[in-house]
Amino acid sequence: MRGLDRRGVLAAAGGLVVAGVGVPVGLALGRDRPPSVPNGRRPVSMAMHLHASFSEGVASYAAHLDQARRNAVDVLWWTDHDFRVAAHDHRRVVHFDGPEEPEGGLAWTWRPATEGRLTDSSADFVAVPDAADGPGRALRLTAAGAGTHWYAGKAWNWTHTGNIADTTLHLDVRPESAGRDATLTVEIALSHHPAGPGRPAGQLVLRYRLGGTDAARHTVDGRHGTVDRPAPAGVWRRHTFDLLADVRRLWPDLVAGDNSLRGLRLGVTVTDGARGAYLLDRLVFDRARRAGQAGEELRAEVLRGYAGAYPEVTHHRAYEVSMVRHLNWFGGDGTLPRFPSPPVRDNDVDATERMVRFLHAHGGVVCWNHPLDVERRDSLARLLVARRGLGVDLIEIGRTPVEDHLWAYDVAARNAIPLTAVGVTDDHDGTDWRAGRDRWITSVWAGSTRRDDLVAALRAGQAWFADLAAYRGALDLELGGRSAMGALPTVADDTVTVRVRATDLPAGAALEVVTGDVDSAGVADPTPAIRTGQVPWRQLRQGWHDLPVRVGAGVYLRTQVRDREGAVVAASNPLWLLRRPPPGGVPPTRRF
Repeated sequence: MRGLDRRGVLAAAGGLVVAGVGVPVGLALGRDRPPSVPNGRRPVSMAMHLHASFSEGVASYAAHLDQARRNAVDVLWWTDHDFRVAAHDHRRVVHFDGPEEPEGGLAWTWRPATEGRLTDSSADFVAVPDAADGPGRALRLTAAGAGTHWYAGKAWNWTHTGNIADTTLHLDVRPESAGRDATLTVEIALSHHPAGPGRPAGQLVLRYRLGGTDAARHTVDGRHGTVDRPAPAGVWRRHTFDLLADVRRLWPDLVAGDNSLRGLRLGVTVTDGARGAYLLDRLVFDRARRAGQAGEELRAEVLRGYAGAYPEVTHHRAYEVSMVRHLNWFGGDGTLPRFPSPPVRDNDVDATERMVRFLHAHGGVVCWNHPLDVERRDSLARLLVARRGLGVDLIEIGRTPVEDHLWAYDVAARNAIPLTAVGVTDDHDGTDWRAGRDRWITSVWAGSTRRDDLVAALRAGQAWFADLAAYRGALDLELGGRSAMGALPTVADDTVTVRVRATDLPAGAALEVVTGDVDSAGVADPTPAIRTGQVPWRQLRQGWHDLPVRVGAGVYLRTQVRDREGAVVAASNPLWLLRRPPPGGVPPTRRF
């Protein structure tokens, strides 16, 4: 989205009529005035909800940067979960006392699996008094035949995962039956990366292979890297795995710190009918730089590794604040909030409002994420009105089911509650944005891709959202030659001319103008009261159209694009035309 009018479309040819909006046939098609780009601003497209190697998914920052470049998205906001950046209450140690083992009330669970043609396998938790960490149990993992007996571990809510940039693993191992045909593998599933030298795109896998060699060595085969290490039979030895150093050595082209410890499993591998047996104890996750704000400093350090690597993509750090109803925080000073122990989300409305106030005190804007995850559309509408959107500045409306989100959003607009509607990808994989369930990007009118300019545009409602694969045009609403999308002006005239802007509608699509009376009905009537007029794409002209709007007692309007199948694929933020300021007043950024 590099310019306003790449192919020059929009402007009603006439005949658009809805209650409150009338366009006489042949009026104001603008043939005598070419479309113009608003002074000093340009459309900037943004992916506003992304998770990478400091969150729980498989995505790396590189994977998302690659997707942004492929999809011509200008800006990425890194909204990793705040408590995961800090590794708060993440797993610290596993003692191998049983198949389930709590720590701080949070579970660790082992799950067995086999591959190949094993004739025998077992996993037994046994008392081993001479284990390196003293009394307790250890895991005896055995296999016979040809294949691998795996034992995969997982902590509650993926709290074993996390970025590896400061993480070292320690594991006590005692081989009982070992050799070149009977080895122990400690396998770490890392993050998904774009293709590189000798490496296809995909998830990296780091394997430590113990017991089959007399000397340490590193080998790599595309996305799979192996570190061989000696492990003398009959002796307990504490093995230390420096994940960052080994990733650097195996894949020197990567930003090594841009990897998550996504998965962990232990396996005894045997060949040629051999039998292998290993005792395992005391698995330690040593994270050296997570106390206080250190996790955020570590994240900034990892991201500096991409300075200049993707010059066409700007990226900014942000957070998904996760211990209340989820909130994305853009701008501000990045101060991490306090986290409860254990890190269990509290959906209490008051708790969320308190968190919004905390974030506002530290600057920036706050977005209410996936608002229908614990609400229905009618209860969401009531919250938006009765609690004024919990005090947030933005709300994720561009997400599945978009029609329900828009329904609740129109209730807020009816009550002149100015919340900026944004779109969402919420992508944790980085493999293919276009294949995701939610592939909504947000665009703003801004003077640059600098963080403060983007935050100011979001705060003012100068935004629209669109399906990444279905619509890449620009939307705007103007009064008197100035952009007014998101504004709440007070007007005296009975009819006001609004210039509707839209570009690049795809074949078969239609532009709709949605209007509704601003009657401040409150929770007494928490339903939208809208009218819709539609213009087929064949009637659209030069990228803009002057639309007379009857104000009545107060009205708002917004635009949306429907594709040839009738699905909403884009929507603008509203413009309100009011007779008097709303009871809550007009925020300074929304004044016209």
